[in-house]
Amino acid sequence: MVLIIGLGNPGKDYEFTRHNIGFKIIDKFAESLEKKSCYRKFNSTVTESSYDGKKLILLKPQTYMNSSGTAVAMCYNFLRKQINLMLVIHDDIDIGFGEIRLKMGGGTGGHKGLESIADKLGSYDFDRLRFGVGRPPGRQDAADYVLEEFGTNEREEVEIGVQKSTDIIRDYLTEGIEYAINKYN
Repeated sequence: MVLIIGLGNPGKDYEFTRHNIGFKIIDKFAESLEKKSCYRKFNSTVTESSYDGKKLILLKPQTYMNSSGTAVAMCYNFLRKQINLMLVIHDDIDIGFGEIRLKMGGGTGGHKGLESIADKLGSYDFDRLRFGVGRPPGRQDAADYVLEEFGTNEREEVEIGVQKSTDIIRDYLTEGIEYAINKYN
């Protein structure tokens, strides 16, 4: 079983913000899957499906970004013995706008959602799909920047990146992370 987590904040106020790119990507990926069931559990919205013979759990924590680890830990601990892979999809201000990178484990880069997950799981050993949302201009606070909506001039590139991210997830699932890193990073 593969647990794929898209990070974001719940509610209409955050729907189109930079911080919610994880939700946007996981929603786009879920649209492409056949035979899926959707429900609420683990303080999250959950989509169950399969791809390439692998059972998938797509998780969107509804606990707000900085507390994502609470929801992720609830799901992970419930399904622990069945989970073979875990991929967390999140925004990243440390890579260029629209760039997408896969990463195997490692630090959080100051991302509060990742810090919450690592803290609640007691481990940094999970894969990540990082979507570059750019750096805040001037002296703008990063926390404020990621809560802003994408600009109208950025939206087309975001949609292209979201589609590319779903392709990356497919390769991650069928060929493995090393293959996907070599192909896309």
